[in-house]
Amino acid sequence: MSVAFILHSAFYVLHYTTVPMLKLLLCLIAGMFIAVLLLQLRQQRLELSHEANLLHNQIEGQQAHLWNQQMQIAVYTAPNAISKTVSMENLKLSPVSPVGTGSSNWIDARSNAPTAATP
Repeated sequence: MSVAFILHSAFYVLHYTTVPMLKLLLCLIAGMFIAVLLLQLRQQRLELSHEANLLHNQIEGQQAHLWNQQMQIAVYTAPNAISKTVSMENLKLSPVSPVGTGSSNWIDARSNAPTAATP
């Protein structure tokens, strides 16, 4: 056996056994890197979803508070509540007569101007 043959066979063994191992190792490292990135993206999506749920709950709470205020306004401005308040305070109020019940023209606003009452 010659030295060239031994070196050639050693190179052959090293080349064809270590190169696939390096490729396999590189693929494993890349796969692990992708897996870590996917886990990070999933965690970020979960955190954003949680934050969106918190904001949604906060909006619903404020909306319920607003509806409660609107209901209270409606209760206090109902005709029966106003008449009760007027009678309790002994206010001498008279009903307001309608101003002008004529037809209105939305195209020509000058024709909607109030006219002077003739005696």
